[in-house]
Amino acid sequence: MHDANNLKGVDLNVLVVLDALLAERHVSRTAARLNMSQPAVSHALGRLRLLFNDPLLVRRGGQLIPTAKAMEIAPVLGQALRQMREVLGPNGFNPAREKRIFRLAMSDYGSAVFLPGLLRRLRLEAPGVELVVTQSSREAMLRLLLDGECDLALGVFPDLPERLQAGQLAIEHFACVADRSSMAGKDRLDMDGYLARPHVLVAMNDGTNTEIDMALRALGQMRHVVVTLPHWGNAPRLIHGTDLVLTVARNALALHESDPSLVLFEPPFPIAPFPFVQVWHERRASDPAHLWLRNVISGVTASLK
Repeated sequence: MHDANNLKGVDLNVLVVLDALLAERHVSRTAARLNMSQPAVSHALGRLRLLFNDPLLVRRGGQLIPTAKAMEIAPVLGQALRQMREVLGPNGFNPAREKRIFRLAMSDYGSAVFLPGLLRRLRLEAPGVELVVTQSSREAMLRLLLDGECDLALGVFPDLPERLQAGQLAIEHFACVADRSSMAGKDRLDMDGYLARPHVLVAMNDGTNTEIDMALRALGQMRHVVVTLPHWGNAPRLIHGTDLVLTVARNALALHESDPSLVLFEPPFPIAPFPFVQVWHERRASDPAHLWLRNVISGVTASLK
């Protein structure tokens, strides 16, 4: 066994590979992240196993799972590499030269509201960066982060599991939309009018356990939901020519504000605003490319209402 306490003769580049492997938990993704071939990453992992006299990552269910030794190494290694990058200065990371695929999880609301501005920034500042965007429930997004299958999740996450970190992007408020021809000349609905209308609910799962319905229940009221769908983008289109009412996050209606056939108005009862956040695993917190992307996303969302 190599004496891990003796750095003489140790190729410190393999430690960079280990840091990436612990973050990605996947050989091909690590190879893409480091601009290496898959055989080169596998070879480096073999050398690391000899260096530490430990398997470090064990294949299980198509994924590489860190051993106890690897979990012990991870925070120390991450801190050491972060300090080295700080010593090297800005030449240690250059977004214009970065070749990397980031995997983001978000709803179609996030894709519509945040993705256009993000892509414009990426094409200008980091043309070598690619995005893969997936959509799933809140619980599934968090699981992807925990399992290392996702870099960032954007959405509403009231409760985060241990080891996940979050940064607030925006505070969202609710707004209502109805077909103008059904409003009899009014520019808003009072509480009785709101409750008398059929409603569209946007939710990944059946049921009415949303911020809107919880606010109504607190008032002893309940709305009549006749359509439930998982897609934010299609919801406003369902309102045209009907008596339906849609209550959603205000930014989701940005593309429909100028539609003369629709009326946008404040809900007739208080609904608490909610934070829209980006979430990542702590193992990626010190990755300079990951940190850069989080800062870019924060900058893009700063212009939202």
